[in-house]
Amino acid sequence: MLELSINKLNDLQKVAHALSSDVRLNMINLLNKGNMNIHQLATTLEIPISTAASHVKVLEESGLILTELRPASRGAMKVCTRNFDDIHIQLKGNQGHTSDCQVFNLDMPIGQYVDFDVAPTCGMADEKDYLIPEDEPVHFFNPVRSRAQIIWTRKGYFEYKFPLVIPSSVNVNKVEFSAEICSEAPNHDPNWPSDITVWVNEVDIGTWTSPGDFGDRPGKLNPGYWAEQTSTQYGKLKTWKVTNKEATIDDVHLSDVTVNDLNILVRNYLSLRIGIKEDAIHKGGINLFGKLFGDYEQDIKLKVEFSE
Repeated sequence: MLELSINKLNDLQKVAHALSSDVRLNMINLLNKGNMNIHQLATTLEIPISTAASHVKVLEESGLILTELRPASRGAMKVCTRNFDDIHIQLKGNQGHTSDCQVFNLDMPIGQYVDFDVAPTCGMADEKDYLIPEDEPVHFFNPVRSRAQIIWTRKGYFEYKFPLVIPSSVNVNKVEFSAEICSEAPNHDPNWPSDITVWVNEVDIGTWTSPGDFGDRPGKLNPGYWAEQTSTQYGKLKTWKVTNKEATIDDVHLSDVTVNDLNILVRNYLSLRIGIKEDAIHKGGINLFGKLFGDYEQDIKLKVEFSE
């Protein structure tokens, strides 16, 4: 989901401009059916290639589509991919935040888990090569895991502990974290659902069903050796929030768990577990991406908002 806010006018204006053209809307609709190059878009819409290229540039600059150059019979062709399924626009701004609001941020590399339970297919790699033998769970204890930029398992979980450097006397208003994630299928399969559950401080905040394991194109950040493989290439960037009212994923209601249920201030760390329940309907596994893999240059991000 693309998050837009009245507080970031430049981003909002770019997207609004991109969506203001019938031609560009028709292009997005065509890309709903699959990737297309500029020549195919121009032919289908019956417009000059130069015109199609101009519209593609606007969509690309707004972030609504991704493009990459691929070899063609004569030189290279620019292939277009739709980047988001949904757009959420916040028009209210920051009026609801109090002046004494503070934020604690911390990024966690995906290989810095403190506990795990994995089963084949499973493995990990960094930007240079595979780090451990595939499908041998015992190697997940190996210290090289700290270098991982992609980790995967067909079932089980990964658990992390984030140190919390905040006063014990504050009021915690919101806990938020985000990660690039998808299912884990043999090689890859876009139609491979997986019921991925998140626990914060051992509290189940809800389950999201990943639609699949994505490998139809290389991830924007993937190293050359990985981009050439027929395996998982990228995921979806998901954002979980727990507030005083509810738990959400991408601002869509996930459960009635509130931040008070998490007992944030009882200890000086926050535990985060991402996994597949034993009784899950769709046991489709997990891929987690670091800042050097996939489409998004980030590790697991934590944000805790609090006030005095």
